[in-house]
Amino acid sequence: MKRTKLFALGLAMTMAATALTGCGGSNSGSADAGTGTTQTADGEKVLKFGCQMYSDGLIDPAAQTNCAWNAMRYGITESLFKFADDMSVVPWLAESCDVSPDHKTWTIKLKDGIKFSDGCDMTATKVKESLDRVRAEGPNGSSTPEKFLEYEAEVTADDAANTITITTQTAYIDLTGNLAHPVMAITDVADTSDWNNGTIGTGPYVASKFTDRVGYDLVKNENYYEAVPYDKVELLYMGDASAKAMALQNGQVDLVENITNVSDIQKLQEDDNFTVDIASGVRTGFAWINQAGVLGNDTLRKAMLMAIDYETICQSNTIGGLYTAGFSVLPSSLSYNYDKLTNPYEYDPEAAMKLMDEAGIVDTDGDGIREIDGQNINLTVVSYENRLLNDFADAQSQYLNKVGIGTTAKYGSSDDQWTSLVAGEYDLNQNNWTTVATGDPIDYMANWYSKCDSDYCGYENADYDALYEQLLEEMDADKRVELITEMQQILIDDAAVLVDGYYNSSMIYSKNVGYAHIHTADYYWLSTEITPAD
Repeated sequence: MKRTKLFALGLAMTMAATALTGCGGSNSGSADAGTGTTQTADGEKVLKFGCQMYSDGLIDPAAQTNCAWNAMRYGITESLFKFADDMSVVPWLAESCDVSPDHKTWTIKLKDGIKFSDGCDMTATKVKESLDRVRAEGPNGSSTPEKFLEYEAEVTADDAANTITITTQTAYIDLTGNLAHPVMAITDVADTSDWNNGTIGTGPYVASKFTDRVGYDLVKNENYYEAVPYDKVELLYMGDASAKAMALQNGQVDLVENITNVSDIQKLQEDDNFTVDIASGVRTGFAWINQAGVLGNDTLRKAMLMAIDYETICQSNTIGGLYTAGFSVLPSSLSYNYDKLTNPYEYDPEAAMKLMDEAGIVDTDGDGIREIDGQNINLTVVSYENRLLNDFADAQSQYLNKVGIGTTAKYGSSDDQWTSLVAGEYDLNQNNWTTVATGDPIDYMANWYSKCDSDYCGYENADYDALYEQLLEEMDADKRVELITEMQQILIDDAAVLVDGYYNSSMIYSKNVGYAHIHTADYYWLSTEITPAD
C-alpha cells in the first residue's frame, strides 16, 4: 500500500580509494556499479542514493561549512548531540551533560565503546583534539566554528571519567544545540595527515572513492557501534529534480532527497511503488531587501509586499505542496507565536497601487513602469536554482510588473548569489535558510541586527537591535520566546523581508528500501534508519 507521511515538524578533486588505517581496522573498498538493486551477486547490500551536489567534496569539515554538512549528511561524521524532529536536543556521541548555574561550564559525559572508522577509540582526549582543531583551522576556511563555540573556550579532557569540560567566557543558552551542528562533528584528528583523502568520523559509513562531479562510493564502517544496514552506498550527484525522479522510476537509484518538481512528486505519491516522506522543516525561503537601494523607500517596500499573492504562489503548479505560505521570518511550525503575529501587508494589489499613487510613485511617461525621482523602478532580482527559488523570483516579478514595478532577473550559481549579497549588488536576493541551525534562531535573527556583519541588507531599527541584545543575555526560555516574537513583528511592520514561505523537505524511495525518513533538521540523510526491504 502506498504510504505518504507528513511530519510537523561538494571542491573539484578526485579522491582515490584510500585505506583508512590507524589504531587498527580498515574500511577500504569501492562500490560496484549497479542497476538499482539493493543486493549484489555476492550478497552485499547496496543502496543507490541520488542527491543534489551542494558541494562536491568532503575534504576537511573544518575548512568549509558545506564539507561539514556533507560529511554528516552522508553518514560519515556524528556530533556529541543531535536534533530530534521537534528540534529538541538529544545525546548522540554524548551520554549526558551538566551545566553550571551561570551557563559557562558544561561537563559532558561521553558514551562508552565508541570507535572512529579507523578503529581508534573515541576518548575524551580525542574529542578535545577535534573541538580544538576545528576552532584552530576554522578561520582559514569558511566553516565559522566561532558561531558555535567561542575561540576563547577551554576544553579539558578526563579520559578516566570519559568526560570533557567546556569552560566559556560567554554564557550560552544551550551549548548542546551548538555542539549538534555539523561543523562541530567529532573527527579523529591525530590519524588524519591528509584531509583530502577522507574524513575519519564515527558514522556508519566511510568514503572510499570520489569521482569529481559524479559522486561518492561509501562502504560500511566495520567499527560502528550499531548494526549498519548497507555494505555499500553509491551516492550519485543529480542537480536536476526531474532527473532524480526519472532515476528513481527507472531503477537507477533507490532513494533520493528533495524532488522539487510538483508534478514529479505528485506522480510518485500516486504510485504504490514509491514512498514519499515529507517533513515540514525549519527552512524559510526569503529574499533579502537591500535597504541601500531604491527599496530603502518605505512606501515602495510595503506596496511591493502587498502586490504579491504568496498563498497562490505556494499553491501553484510549480511549487504547490513544497512550501507553506507565511509572512514571518520564522516558520509557523516553530514555537515562536506565529499565530499571535499580524500582517499589515496582505495581498491587495489595488491598495498597493493606491499607496504608491498617494506617495507620488507613479508612471509619468506611460511605459507601464512607475518612477522614483524621475527614474524607472527596475529591481535587480538575484536568485539561483535551489529549492524553487528561481520559481519564486519569477512569480514575484510577474506580480510586481502588474502594479508597475519593473524587475530584471540576475540568476546564476549559489556562489554568484552570495557574492552579490555580500557586495550589496541587488535589490532582492533569494535565499533558503535553516532558521534554527543550533535549535535556537539567534544566529538567524542576527541577519537583521545592524551591528552584525551578517546584516547584508543594511536594515537598521533601534528597537530591533535593543531586543536582539537582550536576547543575547536572556537565559529564560519563555522570555526568549517573547523577545523573538517582538522581533518578528518589527521586521513584519517594517516590511524588512520578502518571505517566500516555509520549505517542506522530502525523502522518496522505491520498494528496494524498507524504510527511510527525512528529518526536520537538514543534517541527517544516510543514517542507520534507512534499511533495505525484506
